[in-house]
Amino acid sequence: MPEGRLFLERRSYRLRRIMDALRMLPFLGALLWVVIPAMWPNGDDGAEPIALSTALWYVFSVWLLAITASFALWRKTRDRIDADAVRSPD
Repeated sequence: MPEGRLFLERRSYRLRRIMDALRMLPFLGALLWVVIPAMWPNGDDGAEPIALSTALWYVFSVWLLAITASFALWRKTRDRIDADAVRSPD
């Protein structure tokens, strides 16, 4: 077993995790758009169905949240990549 520990630079590790989150965001958005509304009661089982206005608010809110989250994560990656470029010009 090697004596030295595996070292991952903190900055590049966080950048990769942010990029992973950006890649997973469309799947999370699709999950929130498709799966959650499919589980809402539709009135067949005696439960009060979800109003169309409530459903539209939900869809719009998920859409807006996905756009905001992707923009925020994109800004973080851009700032980190720019900082790395300034720190170590090739």
